[in-house]
Amino acid sequence: MTDQPRELFTAVDALLAAVDDGSVLPAPAERVRLREAAGLTQAAVAQALGARVPSVQAWEAGRAEPSAERLGAYRRLLEGLARRYPAPAAPAGGEGTSRTPPVAADPVPGAAAVTATEDIPSRVPASAPRSSAPAPAAEAPAAVPRPVRTAAPTSVSSRGAGARAVASAGTPAGGVDPRFENGPLAVVDVDSDGTVWAYCAGGLVVDVPAKSLPSLVDWTLREAKLGGARLSGPGKDADPLLVLTEAALERYGLPVSLTEQERLAGRLPEGHKVIKQLARAEWKLTKRGFGPWARIYRPATGSERACVQLCIPSWQALDTRHWGDAGQLEPAELARVLGVYASRVMTPRGSTAVTGLELMTALHPPTRASAPDADGKRTSEHNPGSLGKDPVDPAPCEAPDGHPLLKDLPRFHVRGPAEKLFEEAYDWARPMTDAECTLRHLVGIDVNMAFAAGANGVNVGLGAPTHVKNPVFDPKLPGSWLVDLSHVDLSRVKAGKEWVELDGSLLPSPFTPKGERPEGPAWYATPTVAYAVELGYAVAPVEAWVRYDNGRYLDGWYTRLRDAYLATMADLGVGADLAPADFLAAMDGYQARDPELAIVVSAVKATVKGGLGKLRERPRGEGWRPGEPWRALSRPTWRPDIRAAVISRTRINLHRKIVKHAAFTGQYPVAVLSDCVVYAAGGPSPLDFLPYREGRPLPGGFKLGINPGLVKHEGTQSVLWGEEVRERFDAPELNLARYIKDGAVTDADNGE
Repeated sequence: MTDQPRELFTAVDALLAAVDDGSVLPAPAERVRLREAAGLTQAAVAQALGARVPSVQAWEAGRAEPSAERLGAYRRLLEGLARRYPAPAAPAGGEGTSRTPPVAADPVPGAAAVTATEDIPSRVPASAPRSSAPAPAAEAPAAVPRPVRTAAPTSVSSRGAGARAVASAGTPAGGVDPRFENGPLAVVDVDSDGTVWAYCAGGLVVDVPAKSLPSLVDWTLREAKLGGARLSGPGKDADPLLVLTEAALERYGLPVSLTEQERLAGRLPEGHKVIKQLARAEWKLTKRGFGPWARIYRPATGSERACVQLCIPSWQALDTRHWGDAGQLEPAELARVLGVYASRVMTPRGSTAVTGLELMTALHPPTRASAPDADGKRTSEHNPGSLGKDPVDPAPCEAPDGHPLLKDLPRFHVRGPAEKLFEEAYDWARPMTDAECTLRHLVGIDVNMAFAAGANGVNVGLGAPTHVKNPVFDPKLPGSWLVDLSHVDLSRVKAGKEWVELDGSLLPSPFTPKGERPEGPAWYATPTVAYAVELGYAVAPVEAWVRYDNGRYLDGWYTRLRDAYLATMADLGVGADLAPADFLAAMDGYQARDPELAIVVSAVKATVKGGLGKLRERPRGEGWRPGEPWRALSRPTWRPDIRAAVISRTRINLHRKIVKHAAFTGQYPVAVLSDCVVYAAGGPSPLDFLPYREGRPLPGGFKLGINPGLVKHEGTQSVLWGEEVRERFDAPELNLARYIKDGAVTDADNGE
C-alpha cells in the first residue's frame, strides 16, 4: 500500500508527458524553418546528434521521430534555435507547435494535407492542367521520400502510443470507418535494429509486436485496424492485406524466394514449418495454399469474418507486366501504390485479373438478406441483378474447345464459324495505297480503356441461355445468333441516318477479328448483329441462344474503374476537359511526373482486360484432359458469353468511328490492332489527320481526350519505316499497329 501513491504519481506523470500539450517537438515545418534560419545543413545537424542525414530528413518530413537517446538533444537544439530565431507572428488561427503536422478531422475532398519540407518536391508542375477527380475516387496521397531505416519510423504502437503521421489527402469527407482507420493494407518490413513496422496507406507507420506469423495474423485482426468497407450493401467488407518484404519473410520463417518446384506448384509444401505453426494455432489456408497471394482464415462465426490475405512480392505476386517495378519499391512507396489502387478500385485479391473479376462480385454480390419473416428472421436470398451463386452452362456455340459440353465431338474436329462463337479483338492490316505511300508519316491513335468503354451500358445475360429456332432478331436481347452477314457491303452503308459510298476494300469487316468478309452463316453476339442492322442491312437468324434474364451487370464495374483511371490521370496532370493540343501536351511524359501513380494507371488498365479475360478462364494444367471440367467452371462468374458481348461491342464501337472518319475525310486505316488504329498522314500528330472544326471533333468519330472511348496518340513512325519493315519480313500485310509505339519490331502487343 505504501507504494500506491508513488505508482499513481508516476502514472499521472507519464500521462502528462504523453500529451504534453503538443509541445514535445515543434511541427516538422518549424524544424525546417529553424535549421534554415540558422544556416545549418542537415548534415551539420546529423553530425552534432550522432545521426545520419536520412534520419534528419525523416524527422523534418514528419515520417519519424528521434529515438529516445537523441530526442532530448534534438529538442534542446530546436529550443535554442527558437530563442535566436523566433517565428514571425502568426495570423489568428495559425499553426502552433505539435509533435506531428496537424491532422484535419474532416478534410475537404481535393485539399491535400501538406507538410513543408525541403525533401518532398512536387511531382506535378504547377502549370500542369488538372481536373477535379470524380467523387467516388479518393485523392492519391502525395509521393513520399524513401523511408529511413536508421531511425525508428513514426508509429502507432499496439502498446498504446499515439498516431504520428500526416493525414492522407485520400481521407473521405466525414472521416473513415473506425474499424479500418489505418487503411486497407500494410507493407510489413523489418528495420536494421530488428524492429518490425507496418507501413500503411497515407503515410502511417505502425509498430508490429508479433513474433511469429500466427501472432501477426492475430494482431492484424485484433489491433491493426486494417481492412475496407464493402462496396455494395449486401456485400462483404474487404479483408486486410499484408504485404511482406524480404526482411519480413526472413523474420517470420518464410523463404525469400520459392524454389523452382515450389514456383511451378504455386505454393509452399504442406510440411513447411510456418504452415504447421498456422495449423497449431487453428488457422487454415484456402485451396490455393501458401503461395504469393495466400489467404489465412478461420471459419466465420455469424457475420464475423476472420481472414487475412498476404501478398509476397519476392514470390512474383506483383506481375511486372501490370505492376512495373512496384515489387522493388521501398515499403512506404509500395504502400502508397497499393493503397491508392485499393482506395480507388478495391483491395487486391490476387493478380489484376483476379481482382477485376472479384470487383464484379463485390459490386453485385450473389445473395442478400431477405425481408424479415413473421418471426423477424432473415434468410439469404438471390440478389437481383447479380449472377447468382450457382454456375450456368454456356450455349454449345459459346463453349471453348475442350468444354464438357463438347466431349462427344470427334477428337480432332475443328469447329468452324457455324459451330463456334468467335468474338475477338481486331488484328487486321492491309498494304498501303500509292497515295498513302506519298505521305510522310504513319500515326497511331489508341482508344483509352477501350474494353471498359465496351462494357459500359452493354446488356448481358444473367442466367442460363434458351435455344430458339428461326428467331426474330432483337437488338435488346443478349445472346448468340447464327446468321449470315456476308451480304453486308461496306461500299454502301448507313452512317447515322444517311447512306454513304465508301471504298470497302480499304476497310476491315466489322464481323470478324481478322477483318475478312464472312462467308455464310456464323455465330455472332448481339452487338455484332445489331451493327449490321445499323449499317442498313436486314438480318434473318437461323437459330439463337438468348438470355431472357438480363441486365446491365457491368455498369457499376465500369464506373468504378473509369473513376479510378480518371482520378489517377488527373493526379498525373492529365485532366478530362483539356483542349486537343493541351491534352497531347499533358500526355507527353506524364508517367515521369509520378512514376508510382503511373504504376497505378497500368494496374487499373490491366484490371479491365484481366477481369474480362477471367470470364472465360481456360484450364491451367492440373492434369486436365479435353472433355473434363476444370476448376473455373464451378464459378458463377465463368461467363464466356459476357466476355464475347463486351469484345463484340468494343470492336463495333471502333469500326463505327472508322466508318464515320472515312465518310467525312476519305481516309482509311492502314492497320488495326485491338484498340490501336494507324493512319497515313502528312504530319506526325493526330491533329494532322483528325478533323476538328473550331476545336470540335467530328460527331461520332475519333476525339482526343482521356475519357474511356476517346483516343490518345499511340506513336508515330515514317511511311518509309513501315514499308521497310514489311519488306524485311516479306509481309505486305504485317500489322504495323503492333510496332507503331516505338518502332521496335517485336511480338509484344502495345495496345492497352
